[in-house]
Amino acid sequence: PPPPAVERSSAGPGLWYEKAAPGDRRLGKVVTIAKSKKFRDHHGKVVLEGHRLIKDALEAGAVLQSLFFSTVGHLKELPEAKLKRANLVKVKFEDIKSWSDLVTPQGLIGIFSKPDHAKMSYPAAQLTSSLPLLLICDNIRDPGNLGTILRSAAGAGCEKVLLTKGCVDPWEPKVLRAGMGAHFRLPIVANLDWESVPSNLPAGVQVCVADNKDPGAQAETASVSRGAGGAASAPGNPKAPVKSKPKAAPEREDEEGAVGVCVPELAAQCYYENWTQTPVAVVIGGETHGLSPDALHLAASTGGKRLVIPVVSGVDSLNSAIAAGIVLFEGKRQLLRRHEQEDERQKFPIVG
Repeated sequence: PPPPAVERSSAGPGLWYEKAAPGDRRLGKVVTIAKSKKFRDHHGKVVLEGHRLIKDALEAGAVLQSLFFSTVGHLKELPEAKLKRANLVKVKFEDIKSWSDLVTPQGLIGIFSKPDHAKMSYPAAQLTSSLPLLLICDNIRDPGNLGTILRSAAGAGCEKVLLTKGCVDPWEPKVLRAGMGAHFRLPIVANLDWESVPSNLPAGVQVCVADNKDPGAQAETASVSRGAGGAASAPGNPKAPVKSKPKAAPEREDEEGAVGVCVPELAAQCYYENWTQTPVAVVIGGETHGLSPDALHLAASTGGKRLVIPVVSGVDSLNSAIAAGIVLFEGKRQLLRRHEQEDERQKFPIVG
């Protein structure tokens, strides 16, 4: 027999929704897609939960396919014109609660076409505050850390964020939650191999790395394969060059074991000393393996430096998200100060 006709109700002019029947399994399928990267990639879909995240996505131009909501009032809080082409389904709050990852579910889950950063319309306030400052994430595998890093990048006014292969999927639910809307405030280019990173950077960029190496230490005691985010060290001589011997710098890129690689020399300095020649990119290393040799080679090829956050002797390296926030906001401070100085020079030129 043919399926029963779907009962549709009006939520406003041109805005219709259907009520989910008992046993409707669509919401469960949505959550399956949300929790599996394989499903997300295969179907080209992502799942967003909560009013703030869904509203930010809609305003940035992300395409909503289906929206599951528990009360019609939720629809009133979203841009109505963006909802008219989507499939709107009213479900019981208990159903959303049973599938939700949130401690306090809001009764709103949306399934979107996987956003393309090149087609997004980012907020005007974000664009006007954008700086020639980019972030490269190198093997950031913890979802909470990556989401927090993206939030810091948006807050600092980064122009773009690049994620290399080995980073956690930015559309993972935990990353989205920690990002607090950052995904829809600045371009995030994911799943890049190192060969394609330079083509995603502006011409003339200098790439610096945030590292946990004590700039005064000897190469033998400095391991680039350690460090939670790699951006803190015990105080040393901040201007001492870092000389890494090939045999002294094993890089554990995978779980099979350490592989000896040649790590290029980079001058090291404290993060609060000037390093923001424009444009500039900063690499943040992962929690387990720290900076990869590829990151160090890219930095060396652009004349970049190691940026060190001095910490009290005996304290382990900083969490990658904390390190990213410190370095990015220092970069912002330096860039804005440089801009102010250039403005002053233009207003009051020195007459020789």
